[in-house]
Amino acid sequence: MADIQIARHEPLIARHPFAATSAIAWIVAAAGMIAAMLAPALWNGFPIIFPDTGGYFTAPMVQQLANGRSALYGLFLNAGIPLAFWPCVVAQAALMAWLVVVTLRVNGLGGRPYLALGIVVLLCIGTSLPWFAGQLMPDILFAAAALALYLLAYADTALARWERWLLGAVVAFAMASHMAAAGLFIAVIAAIAAMALTHLRLLALPRARLTFAAAAVGAGILLCPVSNLLITGNFAFTPGGTSFLFGRFVEDGIVNRYLNDHCPDPSIRLCTYKDEIVEDADSWLWWGGSPLYKMGGWDAYEPEAKRIIRETLAEYPAMHLATAIEAAAAQFFSFQTEVGIDDNGPTRWAFEEFLPKLYPTLLAARQQAEPFDVEPLNQLHLPVAYIALAAMALAMIFRRRLGVSDRAYALCLVLFAALAANAVICGVFSHPVDRYQSRLVLLAPFVVAVMLARRFTHVSQKS
Repeated sequence: MADIQIARHEPLIARHPFAATSAIAWIVAAAGMIAAMLAPALWNGFPIIFPDTGGYFTAPMVQQLANGRSALYGLFLNAGIPLAFWPCVVAQAALMAWLVVVTLRVNGLGGRPYLALGIVVLLCIGTSLPWFAGQLMPDILFAAAALALYLLAYADTALARWERWLLGAVVAFAMASHMAAAGLFIAVIAAIAAMALTHLRLLALPRARLTFAAAAVGAGILLCPVSNLLITGNFAFTPGGTSFLFGRFVEDGIVNRYLNDHCPDPSIRLCTYKDEIVEDADSWLWWGGSPLYKMGGWDAYEPEAKRIIRETLAEYPAMHLATAIEAAAAQFFSFQTEVGIDDNGPTRWAFEEFLPKLYPTLLAARQQAEPFDVEPLNQLHLPVAYIALAAMALAMIFRRRLGVSDRAYALCLVLFAALAANAVICGVFSHPVDRYQSRLVLLAPFVVAVMLARRFTHVSQKS
């Protein structure tokens, strides 16, 4: 993993006496970072799966769009099938390792392979990073694309041409891999542009270079329907958004209020099942006995769901606003580490039906054979996340006093913008789920590590 210095653009910080830059050091560090991020998967004996995993890798096989399952990410998973999906998680871990190295470099911490290795190892202990990097899900791409967009916007001059193109590809691929990522990075680039165009003196941000970053986001938007066309023959965005939103309305009591006000009404099919509704989004969406499936499932019920969404927005605007704010706030602070254990039936079925040769290997993995609980990890992960978020906020408030660099300050701001946008998008348009925020908040300790490493580097230079 080459560490490229562009001396004419990057302010040089004298190298630490023990900084190692040999090829061997980088090979060792790169291998160590990848191994650390894959530790849970290696211990499991198979890449970590999730209930949604099967929906991703089967979409290209059946050449049909699946609700909430990107065909493009499914194609990526298909490429790893001959080697039991291991190339997929190795690629995800390698991508994150490279992004860590580049982010350190543009913040004046280049040429330190063992610093990068040490930070990644600490992140693997104190955050959900290895559980996402080693999982057959696009969740790790949220963190990857957040770093990529930051680098394109605020460190463009410190990047080689090939790095810009690769970072742009990361953003575009992430957006096409999950519709929430598409919405998220549209919001983040809009926030960066707004701050740049309004010249907010209070923020005192470094100059943002928007052209390539915005182009990457634009490419991601276009890649969503184009990839679906090439893989499934359908020029369309990945479907399912209406059902996820309706599920949140069920959970927040909006649907029950509407039914109480309008039933009986023969034009509303849901009136028939009014007393069977459980006010829980997951139960509405995934439970086999849900009224949703008695009415034909996601696609069949979508027209009526859209009608109820429109009418409730008109009839209960205050309730919608209150529940949306509550959902976004709840999502912002919901980031426990979690792994699917008891609810992986859909993915197990997909393996049995479509990948029978891999099915015994899947069943032999600890996740299936000896179910484990990651809940104890949150005794460490949650305090680490909260402390990191608080440290980032303090670093921004006392930026001048603490000597926080422009690029580190921008990194804090981009991550907070991403966390806020993600909380709104996922909390409001789906419902609060720890996994949604956990896949981004893992970057907070990394941002703090960057600032601390810079500070101690400056101190060591002065002493």
